[in-house]
Amino acid sequence: MRKVILDCDPGHDDAVAILLAAGNPDIELLGLTTVGGNHTIDHVTRNAQQVLTVAGLTSVPVYRGATRPLLNDVVTAEDIHGDTGMEIHGFELPEPAVGVQDDGAVQWIVDTLMREEPGTVTLVPTGPLTNIALAARLEPRIVPRVREVVLMGGAYGAGNYSPSAEFNIAVDTEAAAIVFGEDWPVVMVGLDLTRQALATPEVEQRFAVLGTSCGDFVVGLIDAFRRNYKDAQGFDNPPVHDPCAVAYVIDPSVVETVAVPVSVELAGELTRGRTVADLRAFGAVTASGAPFSGVDGSAASACNTSVATRLDVDRFWDLVVDAVQRLG
Repeated sequence: MRKVILDCDPGHDDAVAILLAAGNPDIELLGLTTVGGNHTIDHVTRNAQQVLTVAGLTSVPVYRGATRPLLNDVVTAEDIHGDTGMEIHGFELPEPAVGVQDDGAVQWIVDTLMREEPGTVTLVPTGPLTNIALAARLEPRIVPRVREVVLMGGAYGAGNYSPSAEFNIAVDTEAAAIVFGEDWPVVMVGLDLTRQALATPEVEQRFAVLGTSCGDFVVGLIDAFRRNYKDAQGFDNPPVHDPCAVAYVIDPSVVETVAVPVSVELAGELTRGRTVADLRAFGAVTASGAPFSGVDGSAASACNTSVATRLDVDRFWDLVVDAVQRLG
């Protein structure tokens, strides 16, 4: 089993990512850490508690994390995720039956990585990277102990927060620069990949026919997410971003990746927050399969960053449906 710390800011798609991680038999979910992002830390932490309560996962601990970015003011995504950060239709969310631990998220991440065997824990951040950056700075010895960082964020094509930048990277750009700059393996599951994971009406129906509480919960999430995405960004069907990172951890063959250097732009007036991937390198290909022009690939073996390019959509949704069905 893959030991996972899921660092999240629920958020509709974070909620689905939690269910996928908790319901898949190949994942040992060590705990959830929360970070301000899709909404404020109070809202996203309560949302995490509610997701676990719906799924009956009362043994998964929740740790409250950073309330704000390292330098920036707080930015939220209420246009997508609603007034509570996890607006939902047709499903009544329960009062949380899962508490919040006394330890803060950053210290717990450090303590867990120092306690577990080196190379056994994967960090899966699906929100801004504030907690992960703070943990690496608080205790640099954790960096070589991490198996890999598989994050949902960034884009080598178009952004969503701005033409250049994706939301999770843009709202705490300095934290992202720290995480991409550390000497641990980083897999960037960005918008180029996650926009292939569309929650169509056919996908929604697969959860509806389960006839379970978790299945109905996902239907409510998708329905609200679809309406908000249509109003805010014009998508007919919403891309369900965050579970794609979890899917990669479960089965890397579901998500194609290519090793390329990635840097985070900190200073550009029009490009701050962009994840600059050198796609000329190492024979990288686009999501459509077209090759980029190659340059000397001699440094490929030394590259510790990679970007996701193509998703096996059918297998991805099979993983999510199976996990939700297992949770009941």
